Amino acid sequence: MRIAALLPGTGSRAAFVQRAFAGPLAAAGITLVAIEPDPTNLIESALTELDTLAATASELLVGGISLGAALATTWAARNPGRATGILAALPAWIGSSAGAPAALSATITANALDKDGLEATIAGMRATSPAWLADELEASWRQLWPGLPGSLRAAAAFADLDAQVLSRVDCPVGIAAATDDPIHPRAAAEEWSKHLRRCHIETLPLAWIGEDPAALGTASLAALAALGGR
Repeated sequence: MRIAALLPGTGSRAAFVQRAFAGPLAAAGITLVAIEPDPTNLIESALTELDTLAATASELLVGGISLGAALATTWAARNPGRATGILAALPAWIGSSAGAPAALSATITANALDKDGLEATIAGMRATSPAWLADELEASWRQLWPGLPGSLRAAAAFADLDAQVLSRVDCPVGIAAATDDPIHPRAAAEEWSKHLRRCHIETLPLAWIGEDPAALGTASLAALAALGGR
């Protein structure tokens, strides 16, 4: 059985991965395992789940959204030959997160949660976010609370995926990048592509994801298929 083990992004949850990828993967004959990392041990729990799935899967795709994509790609670089491909949606940065909009946003949110609490921070987020994104973030934040601030800071500090690590990835990488996402700029995806051996980028406007999250999964799979990795 072909399995895709995918991780959510910072401050998000497996339910969004399910909505984005389940349909497109099923159409390709691939079973989705949407991993729910422990917010109190974000990085290690995610990598451990990938280890567990790889121990029994005969054919394994890995990947995820934003930080989830970075964690899965790091895992693949550390475990050559165990992944047949990577689905990387909305990469956020490479190497140090200093200056990366996604890391800055995570840190600001964590500080607001500590200072103002969950309800006030959700209200502030809803005032400045598209409705579809606000709905998803509110549901995720409530689920991840009270471990949310710590998980946001752990995500913002992640710096293991640098150019050298990307260059060690031995499987094809399909990247989906939004053309107009200030938190996950297309430039980050292009920076990834400079260091990967086999990579293809598909782009889409952020509004498409809001209208149908499966657009993100479809773009990721199309990028991988362009490399013969589907």
